[in-house]
Amino acid sequence: MIYRFRFAASVLALSLSVPLSAQDVSGEEMAEDEIVVTGEGLRQAPSIGAYSITEIDREAIVSSGSGRIEDVLENVAGFQQFRRSDSRSANPSAQGATLRALGGNATSRALVLLDGVPISDPFFGYIPFNAIAPETLGSIRVTRGGGSGPFGSGALAGTIELESADARTLGPVSASLLVNDREETEASAALSSQLGAGFGVINGRWDRGQGFFTTPESQRVPATARAAFDSWQVGLRAVAPITPNIELQARGSLFEDARTLRFEGADSRIEGQDASIRFVGRGSWEFDALVYVQARNFSNVVISSTRFVKVLDQRNTPSTGLGGKIEVRPPINEAHTVRIGVDYRKSGGELQEEAFSAFTGNLRERRRAGGTNSNLGFFVEDDWQIGPLLLTGGLRADYTNIEDGFFRAVDSGGALVTETIADDRSDWAVSWRAGALFYASRKLELRAAAYTGLRLPTLNELYRPFVVFPVVTQANAALENERLRGFEAGMTWQPADPVVLSLTAFDNRVENAIANVTLQPNLRQRQNLPAIDAQGIEATLAMKFGQISFDGSLAYTDATIDGEGASIALDGNHPPQTPDFAASATMAWEPAEGWRFAGTLRHVSGQFEDDQETTILPAATTLDLFAQAPLSRKFSIVMRGENLFDEEIVTRNSAGAIDLGAPRTVWIGLRFGY
Repeated sequence: MIYRFRFAASVLALSLSVPLSAQDVSGEEMAEDEIVVTGEGLRQAPSIGAYSITEIDREAIVSSGSGRIEDVLENVAGFQQFRRSDSRSANPSAQGATLRALGGNATSRALVLLDGVPISDPFFGYIPFNAIAPETLGSIRVTRGGGSGPFGSGALAGTIELESADARTLGPVSASLLVNDREETEASAALSSQLGAGFGVINGRWDRGQGFFTTPESQRVPATARAAFDSWQVGLRAVAPITPNIELQARGSLFEDARTLRFEGADSRIEGQDASIRFVGRGSWEFDALVYVQARNFSNVVISSTRFVKVLDQRNTPSTGLGGKIEVRPPINEAHTVRIGVDYRKSGGELQEEAFSAFTGNLRERRRAGGTNSNLGFFVEDDWQIGPLLLTGGLRADYTNIEDGFFRAVDSGGALVTETIADDRSDWAVSWRAGALFYASRKLELRAAAYTGLRLPTLNELYRPFVVFPVVTQANAALENERLRGFEAGMTWQPADPVVLSLTAFDNRVENAIANVTLQPNLRQRQNLPAIDAQGIEATLAMKFGQISFDGSLAYTDATIDGEGASIALDGNHPPQTPDFAASATMAWEPAEGWRFAGTLRHVSGQFEDDQETTILPAATTLDLFAQAPLSRKFSIVMRGENLFDEEIVTRNSAGAIDLGAPRTVWIGLRFGY
């Protein structure tokens, strides 16, 4: 990993040096032209209004009960991870993000962007939530539904855009330190400075703790361990003007995350080094040009749940992601916003693991698996404003390439046990989206949209088998791309200035949906289902009356498997891990500057553990609280509470072997500069 660290560090140094030199050259000119940099991408295209959107402001981001970004996102109607565990107690490879109950496996079906850069793991497709410090963000925008323009091949269920806060928002120095009732700690800090007309930010965060028992007391054995965690992240961001209309944004981050799951020695670790450079032009010809590189690694030790010894050492899974995009908006007509562009993403990686006998401890097999996936996309989109009517339409062509795939296992003596050499394959796919937004009155907006989308199978789904004892899940090198078709209609109504109600009805269908299909009681395989159908309703309500605000959301989804042929037995079943109903309500009170009290009540209905619908994970209702009170002009005391009802949250039930989510947890600490 040393060479990867040096590589990332050199990219960071280059990224920072460019904007600093830009400041020195044009200081007087900047003063004359009053250059202001934002650190953001291009202005949102008008088409955003034709789709189901939820926006989260900074106050809500930094005042969750847990202080974690996935907790903030759970307040969005329809958002879910594969399992209910958070990023302290889940296996990292299970942290897929999706929307509209289109889950069913651990890979993300939602595209997650940080300042325009896709952040999913190149090999597994999960989201490294612990690499995102919520306190560095300025806003979050969630767009449900497929067919996004740039990087649209990953936006099957929707897009989650995370935007960093600028130096003015963060202040010169901001920091926090909290401890909870298990003596676990959370520490973060950010330093920011105006650099001429630009700015620079460096931030860091460290979370550590003994964790809680994910195993119910009745099932614990001497080998049972707490879900210990130890993660850190360091980020560097610099923004500077190159000309009065062109802005350069450079970002780099390093992170590491270690966890223990269920048993002593069952340790997992993820490492990452990411860097990106982005040019944003805001002149008459607007443009957004971005390049990025990601270096990641994952390791995991599997402990037998009967003999409590190491049976699998997934010791190394190095992977690399690289890509970029160019988007141009030519000044065609005031009534038209035209977007033309190309984007590219390439992912490569290799699994390296050893399997051991649970009885003798001797090495049984050495396994290697991996390959390369790439996607080249071309897109064009036009938003046309005709009085109170906005029409939008877009077309996208993707060239997908799956190559160099293999799986190879040899015994302890080096003799070949099994080998799969996958055929290289490529294909063109065309996607589209269209929508309309009608301003019926000053208080009422009506919208409708239809779209298609695309997702490649990940390297993990194609080539990596895994075991959650006693269940073995096989990979499948023949998996086809997932395709989505969907439509929706909705309204946004503002009956009074402080009240905004949004309602959306949708019908989405994912063809060739990839799922872990049960073949035998203890054997599953990743397969393409004919389809997953999801129809439902999403609603949000926002109210603000003086010092008191309310934000609520709910999603009801009827999601079923469309089975035929080999999967006919699954026809009509619910996809695994997908609840029918989820709701969240947050009430906040800000009596004076620096003061904030907030409570979040959240409910998730029951969901099935697997595709056979043999086991239900019960419904769960949780209450989180947050309080901040200033002690001085800069210092504040903070108290947080997670799951204050101490609800038993079942996150896994495999033949009666149960895992639990976070119990009641209380935090107290100090903030500076918020």
